[in-house]
Amino acid sequence: MNPEFAFTRIGYVYVPTTEIEQSIDWYTRNLDFKLINKFQDRGSFMAVLHHPHKHSIALLLIETEDKQPLEITRNGKPFPIMAIHCPNIEFTHKNLKDQGVAVEELHTFGKGEAKSFYFRDPEGNLLEGAWSIWDPEDEIKEDYKNRRKD
Repeated sequence: MNPEFAFTRIGYVYVPTTEIEQSIDWYTRNLDFKLINKFQDRGSFMAVLHHPHKHSIALLLIETEDKQPLEITRNGKPFPIMAIHCPNIEFTHKNLKDQGVAVEELHTFGKGEAKSFYFRDPEGNLLEGAWSIWDPEDEIKEDYKNRRKD
C-alpha cells in the first residue's frame, strides 16, 4: 500500500518576462526547452516550456508589465533563481558563449565533483548551468530522442 503524500515533486518554476515571444524564442533556441502551450491567464500570456528529461519540471514564462528580473541575494552577492542540469557542462558553457550569451566563468568545486556557471536570460533573470557527479542519469522523453537541431 502506497502512503498518501501531500506533495510529490516541484511542478513548475515561474519566470517573469515583459517580452514573452522573445523569451520563448531565447529559451527554446539557447536552453533546449520546447514550447508545450501558450495561453492567456488573468490578463497576460503564460508559456509552458519543457525540457527533454522525462521527469523534468516545467518552466512557465509569465508575461508581466513589471520589469523585475529575479535573482537571490546571498551574502551580498547575486545568486541564481534556478539551476539547469548540463550533462556536458564544458560543451554547454562554450555553446552558450558561441551563441552570444554572456556567461560567467566556469567554476569547479571540490576535487572536480561539481561545476557551474551563471548567466542571464534576456530579461535579466539570473540562471545557473550546473553539473555534479551526484546528478541522476537522464531519461529522455520519446518525442525528443530523434530531434534534429536546425
